[in-house]
Amino acid sequence: MEVEVADDVTWSRETVPKVLKIVSTRLPQRDLISLLLVSPWLNATLISHPSLWLLIDFHEMNDAGNRLIAALSLPRYRHVKQINLEFSQDIEDKHLQIIKNKCLDSLQDLEVLNLNSCQKISDKGVEDITSACTNLKVFSIYWNVRVTDTGITHLVKNCKYIIDLNISGCKKLSDRSLQLVAQTYPELEVLNLTRCVKLTDFGLQQILNSCSSLQSLNLYALSSFTDEAYKRISLLAHLKFLDLCGAQNLSDEGLSCIARCNGLLSLSLTWCIHVTDVGVIAIAASCTSLKYLRKIQNCSLFGIVGVTDACLDSLSRTCLNTITTLDVNGCIGIKRRCRDELLKLFPKLRCFKVHS
Repeated sequence: MEVEVADDVTWSRETVPKVLKIVSTRLPQRDLISLLLVSPWLNATLISHPSLWLLIDFHEMNDAGNRLIAALSLPRYRHVKQINLEFSQDIEDKHLQIIKNKCLDSLQDLEVLNLNSCQKISDKGVEDITSACTNLKVFSIYWNVRVTDTGITHLVKNCKYIIDLNISGCKKLSDRSLQLVAQTYPELEVLNLTRCVKLTDFGLQQILNSCSSLQSLNLYALSSFTDEAYKRISLLAHLKFLDLCGAQNLSDEGLSCIARCNGLLSLSLTWCIHVTDVGVIAIAASCTSLKYLRKIQNCSLFGIVGVTDACLDSLSRTCLNTITTLDVNGCIGIKRRCRDELLKLFPKLRCFKVHS
């Protein structure tokens, strides 16, 4: 009996914590926190490993502001690298001010901050949190209609190492914000400008002239840009992802310039209503003469009435074995649109619809 008891204790104190330490690296943070309550031995084991506490994830949670303050007050989060507050409730400027004043030490290693859809945060909140997180590399504040150019001014002043910036849906931002971003982040790799409706060619050109390291550029639902700006996308030698959905002023001439981005893997031309076979064939042709041969994987031509079967033939000749996603719905000039016909042209095709 004593041997069995001793074995049980050993199992609880040593074996279970060791096993769960391995398993816990794959668990969501909420489950990880629950494990702390299982036993004092497991609690001690998990807390003793800092690598398990590099993420604070309160996305879609209520009372996120107070939760974040409480979490950052705990020693185990002293070296947190990523905070996710996407679609969280009850996170306001006042919480970010408290964090700045009381939790500064816990934010020195923070690299990723997601404030997507935290709509109660204003320029003042951006100022407070960015002044506390000066080593940020990734900043996302999607769908915030309160933040203005002043907020971006605070960002570029306080955080000098941003390489991934999402300001999608920040409708109050103007070309001034893009000027600041271009001046401060020449090494920027990812930029999402979706639905930033006040932007013009001038602002986008600042980015394209200065941020030559861009690999991903999202210009979804921005109809005000013209070929004057689109042509300069050709300057982005490292570009892999480009979303031009809704680029109503993009012409074949502009697209032919974009074709010089020979490393493109994903290209959306959805609702680019002035594009014809000429522009798409230029994209396909660029693959034949460049060292990044046959790389395009995802292509959307949804809603373009000016393209025909000829552009598919051209794409098939150069991207036969790479295209896995192709949306030609609404392209009335393309007659071979059924699944079987598309598979003959692109045998690796797996996704036939990007937009519903």
